[in-house]
Amino acid sequence: MSAFSQVITPLLDRLISWRERHISERYFLLILSLLIGVTMALVAALLKFIIHVVESFILQNIEDHHYLYLLFPALGILLSLLFVRYIVRDDISHGVTKVLSSISQRKSRIKPHNTWSSIIASALTISFGGSVGAESPIVLTGAAVGSNFGRLFRLEQRNLMLLIGCGVAGALGGVFKAPITGLVFVIEVLLLDLTMASVLPLLVSSVSAAAVAYVLSGKEILFQFIQTDPYHIERIPLMILLGVVCGLMSLYFSKTMFRFESELKRIKDFRLRYLISAAILSLLIFLFPPLYGEGYDSVNILLDGQYTQLLDGSIFEAFSNSYWVVFAFFLLTVLFKVFASVSTNSGGGCGGLFAPTLFMGGLTGFIFSYLVNYFSSLNVFISPKNYILLGMAGLIAGVMHAPLTGVFLIAELSGGYNLFLPLMLVSLTSFATIRIFMPHSIYSLRLAEQGKLLTHQKDTAVLTLMNLESVLERDFEVVSPDMTLGEMVSVISVSHRNSFPVVDERGVLVGIVELDNVRNIMFRPELYERYKVRKIMVTPEVKVSSATPMTEVMRLFDETKAWKMPVVDEEGRYLGFISKSAIFNSYREVLNCTFIGD
Repeated sequence: MSAFSQVITPLLDRLISWRERHISERYFLLILSLLIGVTMALVAALLKFIIHVVESFILQNIEDHHYLYLLFPALGILLSLLFVRYIVRDDISHGVTKVLSSISQRKSRIKPHNTWSSIIASALTISFGGSVGAESPIVLTGAAVGSNFGRLFRLEQRNLMLLIGCGVAGALGGVFKAPITGLVFVIEVLLLDLTMASVLPLLVSSVSAAAVAYVLSGKEILFQFIQTDPYHIERIPLMILLGVVCGLMSLYFSKTMFRFESELKRIKDFRLRYLISAAILSLLIFLFPPLYGEGYDSVNILLDGQYTQLLDGSIFEAFSNSYWVVFAFFLLTVLFKVFASVSTNSGGGCGGLFAPTLFMGGLTGFIFSYLVNYFSSLNVFISPKNYILLGMAGLIAGVMHAPLTGVFLIAELSGGYNLFLPLMLVSLTSFATIRIFMPHSIYSLRLAEQGKLLTHQKDTAVLTLMNLESVLERDFEVVSPDMTLGEMVSVISVSHRNSFPVVDERGVLVGIVELDNVRNIMFRPELYERYKVRKIMVTPEVKVSSATPMTEVMRLFDETKAWKMPVVDEEGRYLGFISKSAIFNSYREVLNCTFIGD
C-alpha cells in the first residue's frame, strides 16, 4: 500500500463511519447527487471550453486553406485512436450503450478511467472536426463519476445504480443546460420503475448541473429561436406527416449506422480501418461542408433563414439559386451524415449520436417545410424555423425511442415552449412509426441481439438479469436405458425426486421416467426383470438448451404448461432440470436487490 493510501484510507474509514452514525442513507444520496451534478457541470464546461478553443484556433488558421478542412478531421481521429489504443487501452466507444450494458448486467462498477478518458478522446475528435457529438462521451463520464462516488463511500448495489443515473442526468443537464431532459432521458432510456424516492436524487443532480452551467456560461442557449409564426391547429395533419417522415428517417439512420459500422468493424487491421474511415469522412466533408464538426452551427444558420450559406465552399455553391439543387444538397447531406458519423467513430474517434441526430432532424424539418412551401398551389406556408425544431424532436424521439426526451430537449435547447403541442405530436408520431419496424433503440439494439438488454418491463427485466445456470437443479438421480425395472425401483427408493432423467453412455438425454408412470408396476416383483427402463421412459415434450435466455424459458413454460423441463448442452448431454419454483425463488431475490427505490 502506498504512503498516500495509508493516509487516505483511515480518514475515509472514519468519514464513512461518521456518516453512518449521523446521516441517513436517504439524505446522503441527496448530498452525493448534488456533488455529482456540480461535478458534471464543471466537466461539461471544461469539455466545451476545450472544443471551442481548439476549434476556433483551427478555423482561424485554415480560413484561406480550405483543403485543410479535409485533413484536420482525419488528424483528430488519429490522435483519438492513438490515445485510446496506447494510453487508455480499453474500448470507450458507444457511451450510452456501455451504460445500458452495465445496468443490464448489474455491473454498476464502471472503470475509474471512464471519468476522464472519454472527455479527452471526444475533445480530440470533435475539436478537429469529427462529425459526432460530445454528449454520449459525457454520459459515460457522468455514469463513471456516479459509480465511483458510490464505490468511494462503499454503497450497496442498488444505490450505485441510482448514482449512475444521477451522473447521466447531471451530464445532460450540464452539457445542454436542460435539467428536465436529463431526468427524462434517464427514466426513458436507462433506468426502470423509479419511485419518488429515487426520482428526487436524479432531479437534484440534473438541476444542480444545469444551474452551475448557467452560472459558468450565462443564459445563452444552444439554438437561438424566436417564434415569429405561431402554429395553427389546421396544420396538425402536416405535423403528423412530419412525424411519419421523422420516424422513417430515424429508421434509415439507425439501420444504416448499425450495418455500416458492422462492415467497418470487419476490417481487423486498425490502421487500414482508420485510413478507409478517414478517406470516407474527408470525401464527404469535401462534398458537403456542413458535415464538418458537430453541426450545431449549421442548424443555427438554418434557424436564421440563411440556408444558402451552407452551400458556401461546396461544389454546389454556384447553383445556390436553383431550388432543386438546394433541395438535393440538403437531402444528400442528411443521408450522408450517418456515414460521416460512423466513419468518425469506427476510424478511432470518440463521439456520440445526440449531435448527428439533432443535425439530421433539423435538416429533415427544413427540407419538409422547404418542399411544402414550394408547392404554392396548396395555399399553405409553414415556418421553416418551427419545423426545424419539430424535426429535431422527431429524430431524437425516433432514434432513441424516447419521445419525452425529444419534446423536453428541444423545448429547453431553444426556449420554444410555445411549440409544446406540435413537439409532442411529431415526437409521438415518429416514435410510433419507427416502433412498427424496429422494437429497440439504436442504443439497445446490440444488447437486445445478445439477450442482455434490461428492458422497461420489470418482469422481463428481472428475467433478463437471471441466468439459467443459477436456477439449474442437479439433484436428480440419473438412470440408464438398459436398467431393469428392479434396478429402477432401487434408485427410486433412495431418491427424493419424482423424475428420473435417462441418459446413454455418452451422457445424452434420451428420455425421462416419471414416478407416476411406474407406480402401478413398481410393487410387482415378477415384472422387475421383464421391463427395461427404455420401455417405460417417455420422451420429454421439450428440452431447454443451456444457452436459452430466461425470457424464452418462461415462454416455453407457458406454452407447455409444464412445471419443470430438462436442460441439455449444445450436444444434447443432460445437465439438470429447471423448474418454475426455482425460477420464482430466484426472481424474488433478483427483484429485491436490483430495483432502486423499491
